[in-house]
Amino acid sequence: MINLSLKELSEGLKQKKFSSVELTQFFLNRLDLHNSSINAFITIDKDKSLAMAKHSDEIIKEGNQDYLTGIPIAQKDIFCAEGWKTSCGSKMLDNFIAPYDSTVISKFNAVGAVNLGKTNMDEFAMGSSNETSFYGNVKNPWDIKTVPGGSSGGSAAAVAGRLVPAATATDTGGSIRQPASLCGLTGLKPTYGLVSRYGMIAFASSLDQAGPMCHTAEDCAAMMNVMSGHDPKDSTSIQRAKENYLTGISDPIKGLKIGVPKEFFSEGLDPEVEKIIERGINEYKKLGAEIVEISLPNNHLSIPVYYVIAPAEASSNLSRYDGVRYGYRTKEYDDLMEMYCKTREEGFGEEVKRRIMIGTYVLSAGYYDAYYLKAQKIRRLISEDFKKAFENCDVILGPSAPSVAFPIGEKKEDPLKMYMQDVYTISTNLAGLPGLSMPAGLMNELPVGIQLIGNYFSEAKLLNIANIFQMNTDWHNLSPEEFK
Repeated sequence: MINLSLKELSEGLKQKKFSSVELTQFFLNRLDLHNSSINAFITIDKDKSLAMAKHSDEIIKEGNQDYLTGIPIAQKDIFCAEGWKTSCGSKMLDNFIAPYDSTVISKFNAVGAVNLGKTNMDEFAMGSSNETSFYGNVKNPWDIKTVPGGSSGGSAAAVAGRLVPAATATDTGGSIRQPASLCGLTGLKPTYGLVSRYGMIAFASSLDQAGPMCHTAEDCAAMMNVMSGHDPKDSTSIQRAKENYLTGISDPIKGLKIGVPKEFFSEGLDPEVEKIIERGINEYKKLGAEIVEISLPNNHLSIPVYYVIAPAEASSNLSRYDGVRYGYRTKEYDDLMEMYCKTREEGFGEEVKRRIMIGTYVLSAGYYDAYYLKAQKIRRLISEDFKKAFENCDVILGPSAPSVAFPIGEKKEDPLKMYMQDVYTISTNLAGLPGLSMPAGLMNELPVGIQLIGNYFSEAKLLNIANIFQMNTDWHNLSPEEFK
């Protein structure tokens, strides 16, 4: 059961091999058995999940089954779900029960998918290792002494440990692709605006984007069919015709031009990871693709630009957490100002406070032009680099992360080392482009991911290219020994 794809699970439900209640109970039993060892979930509500499963069985019985009807899906705890605690991994929202559904949640509810629970995450999605969560760090199922990546580490660990067939995630600077790489999964960060951000707790509004985290590209395509689409509640949502991402997913890729940026294969990339990426490139050559060298000359500026823009937007977005309307409020205070200060001091973790301070500084009078405005100008240059690159290739290929999963605590006290984990992923967020990570091999028995970057709205092409790779390799079928 744990190795069945979403398509196989859907077919099993249709043929009455098992019911949604039975399937949901099976995975709830897996949670009882394994979740304590990896801390992948913040909230599990068996009664709610089983009630949803029972409703899904009625839908199937009536002959109205959709692709994901009756299938348990884990939801990152950044998505508001009515009646569920939605904490965003923070003490600040530890007591917050969402009064409404985010658009992503409502879309899954509409097709009859089952919410298996809310997954752990870096606090307010700020982190690359899932060590900043108020609920404790998540552990990588491949080696519980290592991190799963972040901020969507809970979703990644849950899917990698076969505790759930698929999960939602979000990506602000690599938070789908980097944990997908470290946990041996396929994760897709869509074009900015393709998936609604309504009801998704904001970190950096011009960068945040939701996407799926699954075992295969085909499963990601099925998830995208539900998640994508215009939403009038989200002013950044793109108005365009809805696609079926499963159509053409197995089309041949002969003649495809794959661009390989020379900047992605320089100092900082583990030599063994580089060998695995090169092996993946050779696999594509065998499949008929043409490899061309390209350049992204401003890619090295992505991290400094990101750590000006993202904290600036975070400082603005997180100003709403003041203890007045909802969330945590300090117990002892003498006046309103002291209540504000103590609430934010006690409610936010160290990394969140660090980024709020940076963001407030770069937006302050006298520094706005020097930092924030300059960063936005360089952001445009980074986007132009991609535009020029796509004149010579159909898709860009490179590593998803510079190394495999690293030991818990190794980089926590050195923010700069931690920030470098997103060196290959941040530029796509700055440009608003889609990116996908998929398993490409093992190094020291830990997964390594290949990243594919496409032009705007090329998700179908990325999923097709990834699916062809997975039809000819077996890395996506591997699972951690302890969780088989």
